[in-house]
Order: sequence, then C-alpha cells, then structure tokens
Amino acid sequence: MSVKCSKCYHENPDDTRFCGNCAAPLKLAKEINVTETIETPKEELTTGSTFADRYQIIEELGRGGMGNVYKVLDIELKESTALKLLKSEIAADEKTIERFRNELKLARKISHKNVCRMYDLSKKGNTYYITMEYVAGEDLKSLIKKIGQLPVAKAISITKQVCEGLAEAHKLGIVHRDLKPQNIMIDREGNALIMDFGIARSLESKGITGAGVMIGTPEYMSPEQVEGKETDQRSDIYSLGAILYEMVTGRAPFAGDTTLSIAMKHKNETPINPKEFNPLVPENLSQLILRCMEKDEERRFQDAKELFSELIKIGEEGTEIKKPSGSKWKSSIAVLPFADLSPEKDQEYFCDGLSEELINALTKIKGRRTDLGLFIQGREDGCPGDRQKTGCGNGP
Repeated sequence: MSVKCSKCYHENPDDTRFCGNCAAPLKLAKEINVTETIETPKEELTTGSTFADRYQIIEELGRGGMGNVYKVLDIELKESTALKLLKSEIAADEKTIERFRNELKLARKISHKNVCRMYDLSKKGNTYYITMEYVAGEDLKSLIKKIGQLPVAKAISITKQVCEGLAEAHKLGIVHRDLKPQNIMIDREGNALIMDFGIARSLESKGITGAGVMIGTPEYMSPEQVEGKETDQRSDIYSLGAILYEMVTGRAPFAGDTTLSIAMKHKNETPINPKEFNPLVPENLSQLILRCMEKDEERRFQDAKELFSELIKIGEEGTEIKKPSGSKWKSSIAVLPFADLSPEKDQEYFCDGLSEELINALTKIKGRRTDLGLFIQGREDGCPGDRQKTGCGNGP
C-alpha cells in the first residue's frame, strides 16, 4: 500500500515518514482514518456553492490563463467581490506563489478610481485564490467585439482614464506588463478600471517562465517584451497605444496565424495608419497612436502623464470633420448625441455608436447630397453626451 502526500500528491511507500518529492511529513497508512479524504485542488466552482466557508458563488465571470474568475458574495462583509481561482499548475509552484504575494503587496498600495483594487492572496486546502474588487460592467474587449469601432471621443475618454490609473501605479514604481482590453473594465457609469496589476510579473519565476522569455499578451506586447528584455512604464505606453488602435479601428494592430508571428510583427513591423481603417480618426490622434507604438522606447511618450496631456489637447481641438478645400458644400448637418431612454440606462455605448454610424453613413452619400458638411456638437472635452466620472462603482 502506498501513501499519498497531502501537499504534492506524490505516491510514497507505506513505511516512509517523509515525502520523497517535497519532504513533507507523511501519515503512515495505519495512522490514516478510513473516513479521511485528501482535498484536491479545485479549478471550477458551481453557482450557489460556498467556497472557503466565506464566499458564495453567484456566477462565473470568465476564464483565462491564470484560472477562472467568479462573482461571489462575501458572507462576512455582505458585499460582492471578485474571486480568481488559480490553476493548480501555477499554484503548485511555491516561488510563483511567493512572487504573487510580494507583487500583491505592492499592487494593494494603488488607490485610484481607475484601478481595480486587489485585496488578498489566500489558500483553502491546496487551492490558492485571489480576491479583488468586483466591477459591474464588461471588459473593453467584449465591448469592442459587440459594437466594433468605438466613437473616437469615447475611445479618447477611456484612454485618458487608463492613463490616470497608470500614472498613479507608475508613480509607485509598479508596471502592469500585461495591459490589454481584457484587463480594462468599463462599469455601468462608463468608468474605466485597470485590472490585474502585479499578476504578469509574478509569472517570471522558474517553471513558469525564465530569463529571455516573453511576458504579456502577443496582440498588445511591446517589442522589448517580445525580446524578453527588462521593461518599464514605456512598455505599458506601447500596450495602451495598441489598445487605443483597436478601439478606433475595431481590430488589433497586428494579426497572424500564431502567437509567435503576431509577437514578431510587434518587434519588426510598423502598424498601418489607423485612418486607413477608420477615416473618422483625426490625423493628430493617428500620429499619437503611432508614437505610442514606436519600436524604440525613447521615441514613445515617456510616461502616462505626457500621453494624457496630448490626449487633452486633441480633445480641446475637437472632432470636427472639415470639408475639403475647393468643396462646393454649402450647408452642414449637426449629428447630436442620442439619449439613453432604456429602463436600466445601460445603452450609452450603443447611443454613442449610433451617432458615429450615422455620420459614417452620411459621409458616403453621393449625387445630390454631396453638398452636405458634417460636424459633431459635444462637450468641451470632446466627449458627446458623456457624464463627468467620479470614483469606481461596485456591483450590486
């Protein structure tokens, strides 16, 4: 009869007192109660069940490379929380867990309305999990998939909010390293919140990655990340530029058949000007995006504050579509924001998208209607119908 280690599940001879794999003390076969079972790591939780005697599972929010994420009710605090259950192969590496713990200590110091708060790394049995702020809304990637190209003003607004969150993190010396649309939540009020600070860097331990190995997501990875070099805040600037590119064009800057081919394009190829995919993108915004995505870090915006300042300037200049020189146009049509009259007031993005789609359609009218000019009336910051944003919203 063999004895299974309760820590690493290695099979050991029944007369062994210490595990031959991890050296943990073993219970001899005669000492094990017949009713005792060894708890195995859980990687999925069912709706309605309670985890760690504290978290009632409400629904699964998503699945990723790190593990599954759930919306849970914290029974002790009587509030909704997000819980990420780590995959067993990640949780089994003690160096990775220790790195997680150290990085989360730093990430918890970030207190900003545009950053999702990280709470704690805990363990139940042999299962590690992370708790964090729950944000009612959807991630930016889902939003782009749903409506395609975002209105330019809305894309600028989201980018400005992400810049503010990054600026606070960078001030504390914390670099995200895996910034992507999936890690940006848009709550029901339109606020953008950055998620998963401290996660990517935690994977740099032996057994998960090693020196010279890429850290990040290929579609948004900076050239220095592709080469496995040390990164700083300018790597986050590159990734944010790639995200802004996708917001205004509806597509990532580079595509390929494999993750490696996409990553190598970030290293070697210049992205196509966003205006070629969306003529409504102002030239100054196109140039801003391309500067964010410069291969040489020295040629990018050097920090989030500098990028934020340039976005402010673009917003102040507005998003007027000017008629070409020599045009015989004599009049213009004002496309104003559509009001969200839905019962739940959760269709703001659809309303903004409808305005821009209407503008797109009108610009294609030929024949008798070519005498029409177009402009958008909006607020001073260039974001039509948008509310002032304050703080971040927890789910109900």
